[in-house]
Amino acid sequence: MSENQDIVFLDFEASSLGKESYPIEVAWVFASGGEESYLIKPPDFWTDWDPAAEATHRLTREEIISEGTPHDDVARRMLKVLAGHSLYATAPSWDGQWLSKLLRGAGLPRHALRLEDTDVAHANAIIKILRGAGIAESDHARLAKDILAQARLKDEDQGDPAHRALADTKRELGIWRDVQIRAHEYVRSHKPSA
Repeated sequence: MSENQDIVFLDFEASSLGKESYPIEVAWVFASGGEESYLIKPPDFWTDWDPAAEATHRLTREEIISEGTPHDDVARRMLKVLAGHSLYATAPSWDGQWLSKLLRGAGLPRHALRLEDTDVAHANAIIKILRGAGIAESDHARLAKDILAQARLKDEDQGDPAHRALADTKRELGIWRDVQIRAHEYVRSHKPSA
């Protein structure tokens, strides 16, 4: 397995942003490009639903019940495929809550999978390139911040996120690839002349 295959971008959509919310869709994409996406059929006792959330992700409760994969099947699939990988989400606090609820709902350990912020993956990718090129370590944090800010600005030109799990994970993968291109360009443009 290549080093980049260890990195996975993951996203959930949920029934609401309330205390009783639960995941209704999940998707992940590996840095290698492999991907999976599931609508999640909730157990009967997950009943929370917010029409405002539905207006955002455009999934109805009826859709997830009729077309979704049972929540425990999704949780087991996630554990099988994602265990041992570095998982990144744009909102790890929210996504972590939904991941925990999904795992617990399937009778699995809630900390079996852990999420970090996507910005960590982006910064790590940039710093690896800078370090490999001999850029002074004292400049790494500043350059990583600047490069990521440039990539985020470019991403904003695409418009608002789709608020669908697979589209949003692919967008983060695109940013991750873009920051590496930008880091390589920085290194090329700042090589000392011979």
